[in-house]
Order: sequence, then structure tokens, then C-alpha cells
Amino acid sequence: MQVSTWVWGLFAVIVLAALAIDLGLLRTSRGEDRELTLRSAAIRSAAWIATSLLFGFVVMGLYGPHAAITYLTAYLLEKSLSVDNIFVFLLIFSELRIPPVQQRRVLLWGVLSALVLRALLIGAGLFVINRFHWVVYPFAALIIFAAVRLLWGGQKERQVVVAACSICSTWVARVIPITPVFHGSKFWLRQGGRIVATPLLVALIIVETTDVVFALDSVPAVLAVTREPFLVYTSNIFAMLGLRALYFLLAGIVERFRHIRVGLGGILIFLGAKLLLGDIVELPNWVSLAVIAVSISLSVVASLIWPGRSAQYSAKTSSG
Repeated sequence: MQVSTWVWGLFAVIVLAALAIDLGLLRTSRGEDRELTLRSAAIRSAAWIATSLLFGFVVMGLYGPHAAITYLTAYLLEKSLSVDNIFVFLLIFSELRIPPVQQRRVLLWGVLSALVLRALLIGAGLFVINRFHWVVYPFAALIIFAAVRLLWGGQKERQVVVAACSICSTWVARVIPITPVFHGSKFWLRQGGRIVATPLLVALIIVETTDVVFALDSVPAVLAVTREPFLVYTSNIFAMLGLRALYFLLAGIVERFRHIRVGLGGILIFLGAKLLLGDIVELPNWVSLAVIAVSISLSVVASLIWPGRSAQYSAKTSSG
């Protein structure tokens, strides 16, 4: 699949234009952050999803239906896995008591930084897997390990995040002095002649650190779907750019979907097996698309029918 430079340019223009509109709508005439309501979050989330799907039609027009199905499969996979990010973001912001307005600021810089990080990890992953075929086996092991983490490692994950969010004893405090007091939207300030980090910077660092862990799960997973750099990167970026709006849309209800991690775990096990057995059985991407869609649908339906007790993650998204 040969992708021309102008197609990459078109993708960049679409992303930058949509991002500029999204950020502009969240600012007041004085340049201050505007409060994001549930209705606004729903509209923005729907707009990002619509933009992502419309880009799928661009892919189909340029490269045919097979490429479009592959893009849609990769996008749906990354979008589904981003729900796991939301569970952890909820916990981080809850532990650090980050106000909702500042949560958006942290997520903005977190997402923008992740765009560069994902590009580097995707490039490295594609280079390694295309140069050394045996790498598919440790990649498959990473995917299956991620599935195990989703299915049985929730409590341990929570303990790790809680420990990382302890302002006074977090590992961040060993690198830079930290003040437990918020100073508006500042990440750091000069205090007593030295640079001091605020809780916002701690939140941003932990968000970035957890994104590295998520990327180590999701990048091998998407490589089990396709190894076309254009489809891998564009699907990743569109899924991530809608993450902020999706977070504020689902923040208050995501804990009700207690079986969603089971569905995600099942998807990762399937993709790990697909990557592991790729030399023996080659499954078309419409099969992967069906597995992802059915797994997520069943996990959502199961959560609605058997809600059980509240999930382990909760957040104080309505108060500071």
C-alpha cells in the first residue's frame, strides 16, 4: 500500500483543523477554559467519531474497501482499548483531587504528547516486526499479558496508581520538589528560589507514564490487525484525539460497565492468538472487526443486565 505525501498532508490538515475547532469551542472570549457539560462532551465525542468514520470513506475512496475495513477494525480496536485508559484516568484524578476544568488541561497535554509517543512506538514496532519476524512471538505474549492484566490485575493496577498519586511519597517527588497546593492552571512555579511542581504536573506525568504502558499493549494489538503504517497511525490518532471528550462523557457512568474489561480482555486474547498463529491461519480483517464489535457489545449488554456492585474505579469529577 503506497501512500503519497499529499495523503499524509490531508490527514494532518483534517486532524489540525478538527483539533483547532475542538479547542476553540472550549475557550471563552477571554481565553479561559470553559466548563464542559455532559451535552457538550456528547456532541464533541460524536463529532470526533463522525470525523474518524468519514476519514474511513476517504481511505476507501483512495485505497479500496479492504483498506477501509482494515482502518475501521484498527480504529474500533483502539477506541475500545481507550475505555481502559478512562478507568485509570478516573482513579488518577480522584486520588489527586484534580478539578474538572484542570482535568481537561492535563488530558490535553497528555494527548498531544501521546501523539508523538505513539508515532515513535509504532515506527519502532513496525521496524522491528518487519526486520525480525520472530518478534511476533514476544509481541503476542505482550498482548496476552495485557489481557491477563485486564481480566485479573485490576486490584493490583489500582494499588500501583494510588501509590504513584501519593503527593509526598510518589517517585516524582524524588526528581522535583512538589507542593500539594494548586496554583490555578500552573504545572510548576518558582517558590523560594527553586522550581516546584504542582499536583497538575504530577497528574500529567502519571497520565503520560500510564499511556506508555497502554501503548505497549495497544501497539502490538493493532499490529495484529495490520502492518500498514498509514492505517496503524491514523486509526491510533483518531481514537486518541476523541479521548478527552469520551472521558468526560463516560466519567460518571463508566464504572457501571463492570464487564467491559472482560470484553477487552477477550479481544486481546483473540488478537494475541491471531498474531501468534499468523503463519498458519490467516484471518480476514472483517473477522477481527466482527470479534471486536461482538465482544464490546456483549460486555456492555452484560453490564446492563448484571450490574453487580460498583466498579473499583470512581472519580470526583464534579468537585475539586
